[in-house]
Amino acid sequence: MDTAVALVQSYLYMNGYFTVTEFPVIELLASGEYRSVTDVDILALRIPGAGRTDESDPTRSPFIASDPALDIDETRLDMIIGEVKEGKAELNAAARDPAVLTAGLRRFGYIDDETVTDLIQQLLGDGEAFHPGGARIRLCAFGGRPPYRRDASYHWMLHADLTSYIHETLTDHWAAAQTIQSKDPALSFIMLMEKAARARD
Repeated sequence: MDTAVALVQSYLYMNGYFTVTEFPVIELLASGEYRSVTDVDILALRIPGAGRTDESDPTRSPFIASDPALDIDETRLDMIIGEVKEGKAELNAAARDPAVLTAGLRRFGYIDDETVTDLIQQLLGDGEAFHPGGARIRLCAFGGRPPYRRDASYHWMLHADLTSYIHETLTDHWAAAQTIQSKDPALSFIMLMEKAARARD
């Protein structure tokens, strides 16, 4: 997995999202053969109230507040179709291709053709769309630097802000976090660095 994609996956995971990374989009040609069109870097789904706990929780796990920068609406399913760059946080041409967006949307579940067309028009115009069933769908770009246009219609975030959130969250909940044996490549590396820094103190 690409290192930047791994970082974004870890960040979204800590914010309560289920993720699919590097989702392949293939096309059936007239010849009957298939060709690879592109990969969708990340698809993410968050259920309302993810991570919430109360006193009846048998594990008494700590509550981890979601990052306000994600602008999560706790009343809706939140779906993200994400592009991940090491450079500017921008959407490339493939991420705006209706065929690619259709494949991404249908990875979340079946959506009829008319609804897909409406959702794609909303996504390309506003960077977000609202499914008739209530789900919010967003185009997001993650990168090392801001996009060329900071007022881009889609949601964008910087890797530096993602790592800051992860570090601060781990620090705030270190008593619980240090017990985790994570196999997530980005999260486990950040945790290793934190353990190394604490061992030196």
